[in-house]
Amino acid sequence: MEVREIQARDVEAVRRLLFENGWIDGRVSNLEQFLALLSKSQRALVAMHDGEIVGFARAICDELSNGYLSMLVVAEPHRRKGVGRALVEAVIGGNDRISWMLRVGDREVAPFYEKLGFVRSTEAMERPRAKQSDA
Repeated sequence: MEVREIQARDVEAVRRLLFENGWIDGRVSNLEQFLALLSKSQRALVAMHDGEIVGFARAICDELSNGYLSMLVVAEPHRRKGVGRALVEAVIGGNDRISWMLRVGDREVAPFYEKLGFVRSTEAMERPRAKQSDA
């Protein structure tokens, strides 16, 4: 398996991976908006296995103090094989001076992140974004 930065030729395969795994909102279904998300991300990586994209991670980071892991998805047949771990480790890098945050929409995945050093926080607050159309 190889983890590398996303390239222009990967965009449609990444969108397909996201669609197949429940990311069916305007941020992904609208190509222009998805491209804008990628362009504003400091880190956007894919995991490759036998020439196929099997995982994707996207993060926003100021490279000094704060980072936010925004998207992580691994194709079902490749889960529990180290793909997610490799993507998260590549995204967060080795700088332990950066605090990383993420939202866990599915509580069943919280133990996965805890194994990578994330802890449940009582400090964070959220102002949810407005619902978007899928158009």
